[in-house]
Amino acid sequence: MIVSQSNLRRHGTIWGQLFRHLLVLGLLLAAGWCYWVYWQINAVASQDNAQHADAIAVFGAAEYNGRPSPVFHARLDHAVDLYRRQIAPVIITLGGGGDKDSGKTEGGVGRDYLLANGVPFGSIIAETRSTDTEQQVNRLAEIARENGFHHIVVVSDGTHLFRIRALCENAGLDVYTSPRATIGHLDRYDMASRYFHEILSYSAWCVGFNTDWLEGKEDPY
Repeated sequence: MIVSQSNLRRHGTIWGQLFRHLLVLGLLLAAGWCYWVYWQINAVASQDNAQHADAIAVFGAAEYNGRPSPVFHARLDHAVDLYRRQIAPVIITLGGGGDKDSGKTEGGVGRDYLLANGVPFGSIIAETRSTDTEQQVNRLAEIARENGFHHIVVVSDGTHLFRIRALCENAGLDVYTSPRATIGHLDRYDMASRYFHEILSYSAWCVGFNTDWLEGKEDPY
């Protein structure tokens, strides 16, 4: 049977319109999803839910030759403040190191900083093997099981805490989020980069993608 050129064009037009409609629908759904995640990030970042718990967990950030970066410094300071307020009797520092760190780890540097600020050695647990947020959560879950911790205050940047909470809940942890204080002024580009990173990382995790390639050694904070 010979199909006329007009019928071919008609079918082509129909399929083309269907594809465009599906594309527009997909873009609308993606935009709606991104907005929902953005709203969730903001909601968690704007609240300090710290309350009495079994431990305080500080998520690692960069360290430079044994010294915490300004961001990590602020997270540790916040943990010290919570400890002094007797929110919890133990602080857990999370984060490993890489080939360029000369044997230093974020967890170890965090422990040393806490010791220098009056936190007793027996009140600190340093985790030094994890290399990204998801590994830090998995190691935190292991530490919680080993020590019988049931409730944990998690400390990080505000924009980071929504994903941390989701990962912790997935790992069976009961956590309270507590954002560290803001340092200086973030320009629009830096803030947009943080939100983009968190939306992309959370979305990738939700669909089961490995997020190591998004984070590398550490979170970009």
